[in-house]
Amino acid sequence: PTNISDVKDFNKVFLTTLYSLVFIMGFIGNGLVVCVLVKHRNQCNLTDICLFNLALSDLLFVFMLPFYSHYARVGQWTFGDFMCRLISGSHHIGFFSSIFFMVVMTLDRYMIIVHAHRVARYRTKRASIILTVLVWMLSLFVSLPDFIFRKAIEQESQGVQCDYPDESKIWERYDLFTTNVLGLVIPLLVMVGCYSRIIPTLVNMRTTKKHRIVKLIICIVVVFFLLWAPYNISLFLEFLLEKEIILNDKVLDENIRLSITVTEAFAYTHCCLNPIIYAFVGEKFMRRALQLLTKLMPGYRRDLTDSSFRRSSVMSRGSEITSTFKL
Repeated sequence: PTNISDVKDFNKVFLTTLYSLVFIMGFIGNGLVVCVLVKHRNQCNLTDICLFNLALSDLLFVFMLPFYSHYARVGQWTFGDFMCRLISGSHHIGFFSSIFFMVVMTLDRYMIIVHAHRVARYRTKRASIILTVLVWMLSLFVSLPDFIFRKAIEQESQGVQCDYPDESKIWERYDLFTTNVLGLVIPLLVMVGCYSRIIPTLVNMRTTKKHRIVKLIICIVVVFFLLWAPYNISLFLEFLLEKEIILNDKVLDENIRLSITVTEAFAYTHCCLNPIIYAFVGEKFMRRALQLLTKLMPGYRRDLTDSSFRRSSVMSRGSEITSTFKL
């Protein structure tokens, strides 16, 4: 960009278009996950409960995108002070809860595969509900500054903006810290650490689907890193530029602003990919989803019984691992 107005013009087209697509795809994909899991709630386990809450988190996240799409298109915040706090806080709750539930699912898979016999009796519905409540409470707690301190602020050159006021600018550092540490570094370390133990265990086991499972695991980590790391790096570069730790150059400043816009938008597409990565690749879930779609489309008939996928939770270690990744 040659000046800051170029970035704003780019945002009006790019963000509006991409946010709209993410909203549509995220709503359809995660909505289908919720419908399928609610329909089969009597057969759910910890994995299903985490998957259900992950879909709810992503739905909460995508429901905020039309407001941000309008924000980018108009160039200023037009929904008032209360909605500024509510939308920003809800947006962060959806963001953090989605990542936290991915971490919980990773730890659950690690415990099942590496320490199967020790944890089988603890994976009860009661424990799952308690864990779910704790994750939502943690997400709310991390997002509280947005509910409390953000305001609709009148700025001379940019109109009304939904941002922290000057006396609360310290919370921008808090946002940077939580987004980078809780939103990327810790989840990535957990994923890499757990899956580095899971993959060797799977390779040494006698299961015909181990190669498919290993590819799925690698896909989960790589997609998460590729989509979120560029955005977090861009935010960190902006922080270094503001603190003049790196040379405060006008061209660099405009390029970093542009990079935040692009990387943030692509990072948000992760909520569309979650249903594909965690649900639609699973044989059991795909069969249940097709069963639901046949009821919505009576003209389409197909023998899609679910009985072959109902397995006891006290089967052999290899069978339990396979069913876990089938979701």
